[in-house]
Amino acid sequence: RKPAAEAEAGPVPEEQPAAAEPEPEVPAPAAVAVQQQDQSEGQDEDEEPFDEDELDEEEDDLDRARRAAEREARNAPPTEPIKFSDVVSGQFDADEESPDVAPLKRVLLPEADSPKLHKVLAQAGLGSRLEMEQLILQGRISVNNEPAHIGQRIQYGDQVKLNGKPIRYRIAPPPARIIAYHKPAGEVVTHDDPQNRPTVFRKLPRLQQGKWQSVGRLDLNTEGLLLFTSSGELANKLMHPRFGLEREYAVRVLGALSSEEKQQLLDGVRLEDGMARFGSIEEGGGEGVNTWYRVTISEGRNREVRRMCEAVGHAVSRLIRIRYGAMVLPRGLKRGAWIELDERDIRALTQAAGGLAERP
Repeated sequence: RKPAAEAEAGPVPEEQPAAAEPEPEVPAPAAVAVQQQDQSEGQDEDEEPFDEDELDEEEDDLDRARRAAEREARNAPPTEPIKFSDVVSGQFDADEESPDVAPLKRVLLPEADSPKLHKVLAQAGLGSRLEMEQLILQGRISVNNEPAHIGQRIQYGDQVKLNGKPIRYRIAPPPARIIAYHKPAGEVVTHDDPQNRPTVFRKLPRLQQGKWQSVGRLDLNTEGLLLFTSSGELANKLMHPRFGLEREYAVRVLGALSSEEKQQLLDGVRLEDGMARFGSIEEGGGEGVNTWYRVTISEGRNREVRRMCEAVGHAVSRLIRIRYGAMVLPRGLKRGAWIELDERDIRALTQAAGGLAERP
């Protein structure tokens, strides 16, 4: 480790071990912002150990909030998925107002991959955390060409300089985040609508880094499960036709499909943008002139389900997406509400297509 007095010469390259002690172990990405006490062991004599009081001061509101949210997410019971039979029976709509179905709590985990600047500098081998704070106070550290300040957090991709010279440091890129949103009819999936209609993005939580990108779209009158992710790469993979992630819909049509019409929809119907087919069709019954069907499809072209049904002579009177890949619309997720997917949900979602994507 190089003391702050010698820091003007620039940082020690990552591959070069610090003198008199081995190079500190690089923490795992998810722990880079919170690893504290373990590194206090084996410090040089000129570096004061961190006692518990100092550790409490070192942990700020963001750290505490993240830890509390992670504990709550781990201890939360698994959500109960919506079933096709719930839609047909009317339970799906009844749940919306039922006091017996508690709404799912909307919790967005605080960003975990924005470590404090002085910790990152210390881990890069420039000196102790206290010495790095002194460099910051002296105005010798800049982030993205702006003077750094005490307590500042940095993100993957930020440019950090000491005395005007770039510093090599390591922060893993933030993992992809995914939220599930229950889209009501009447909202459009766009940031800016010329007709000034309500958009789904106005109800989403704000991200500190990047922005939410929708995994496909649902048209104005379609409701149900809509996924959003912070990773454009993951969004493209999850909705690309070649990966074949299956979508499941509850569709109500005027009239009843004949055996020939159902077979035609399974074999494929020609639309103006090419052939389209359902993976499966299951009857759900209905009342009067309306009949419910559970259908699956492995792509997401514009109004595809509606256009397919219209191609065989049946108008769609209601359309609800209840599943996307391995992610099912959870019971208790009210219309217009969202929840963040945990590690288990994200893993299941990506593995549903044969491990199509690793989290960026």
